[in-house]
Amino acid sequence: MDKATISRLAAATPDTRNRVVDFYRAAAIGVVVIGHWLMAAVTVEGGQIRMANTLDLVPSIHGLTWVLQVMPLFFLVGGYANATSWRSARAKGDTWATWQRARLRRLMTPVLPLLVAWLGICLIGYSRGVPTDVLRSASQSAMVPTWFLAVYVLVVAIVPVTLRLWERYGWWSIVAGAAAAGLVDLVSITSGSILVGFLNYLFVWASVHQLGYAWRDGALDGTRRRIAVSVVGLVVLAALVRFGPYPLVMVGTGEPIENSYPARVTLLFLGMFQIGLALLAERRLQAWLQRPVAWRATITVNARIMTLYLWHMTAMLLLVWAAYAVEWGLHLEPAGREWWVTRPVWFALCAIVTMALIAVFGRLENPSIDLRPAPSTWRPALATVIVCGGLAVMADSGIVSDTGVHWIWPIVPVAAMLLLRVVPLRALHPRV
Repeated sequence: MDKATISRLAAATPDTRNRVVDFYRAAAIGVVVIGHWLMAAVTVEGGQIRMANTLDLVPSIHGLTWVLQVMPLFFLVGGYANATSWRSARAKGDTWATWQRARLRRLMTPVLPLLVAWLGICLIGYSRGVPTDVLRSASQSAMVPTWFLAVYVLVVAIVPVTLRLWERYGWWSIVAGAAAAGLVDLVSITSGSILVGFLNYLFVWASVHQLGYAWRDGALDGTRRRIAVSVVGLVVLAALVRFGPYPLVMVGTGEPIENSYPARVTLLFLGMFQIGLALLAERRLQAWLQRPVAWRATITVNARIMTLYLWHMTAMLLLVWAAYAVEWGLHLEPAGREWWVTRPVWFALCAIVTMALIAVFGRLENPSIDLRPAPSTWRPALATVIVCGGLAVMADSGIVSDTGVHWIWPIVPVAAMLLLRVVPLRALHPRV
């Protein structure tokens, strides 16, 4: 998006807009991107690329994930924005089907080229004899961002229900969500059933999403209330980690019990801790974001935020392959002194490649106005189910196994979006 467009959008921003919502959306994704690039400890051993997790190599930094696991902030701003959007649609008499189709189109259109690109990469790589473990690791890494979309699409789909619960029961709806999440954890952990634990992708993240409703409606106003929310979150989270079965690290590291796979109730309390602190800065941030430079920067990031999020791991992998080809930069001992010193260079190079990909694919975030009539309810409903299922499978296992490339999983969401007419073909040729 050019500077003139950014300046025009900045000048057109209404005084009633809460700019902090946009800022925290951009900041959260920025932290996720840097965190992913930091956690990738890539090296070459015996002529083969090895990818380790920095958290596995340096357990002493596990506590940093209480800051780096910022998906609660994204669900917070999602709740704020979706409450505003659904209420507006409801006031205009729009149906859920129309609203959900628009949300799916905005969220999923930028995903389609990523799925097609990685299907092509894996098919070509497999046909040329690239080891399946290399393709599997690469595709899993590239598809990591899709786990969030699988959950977020589901949470967005039930906004009319969760918002109605909030409007009727207020804080008790969040308490009920926390209780349900705790019960799911109890059953899941005591029985060893990860499948049962998957229910918490809904209970945990929908509850954090409802905190966005609370923010939108003023139920989180006031310094004392925000401090109280943060303190409750911190105390309960610390108690669960200290006395319960939950690990200190808030992202996946392959431990028998994790906080993020499946989602655990700890992430809800982590969200309360982070959200209370974040909102304490709202007034100062609101004043700072009145400055033209700060607000234009925020608009710039948000204008390409989905492309940044979706392609940043692919950018890193492209950089790894390039470094491997020229035998440069992958010889340092992961998490060693020189490795840490060179991280700023690593971040800068990853950013350059990411910006190149944004230049290519970012225009898909410029959707044209959708003037189509309201769809039948079953179309966006079925599309939501198919998208969530397909993205969840790919986020968990990539698209490659020892038996070959499972082309069906990336094709299914693409086909659902096109055949169910959620994303019209003309949307793939967006406006500049």
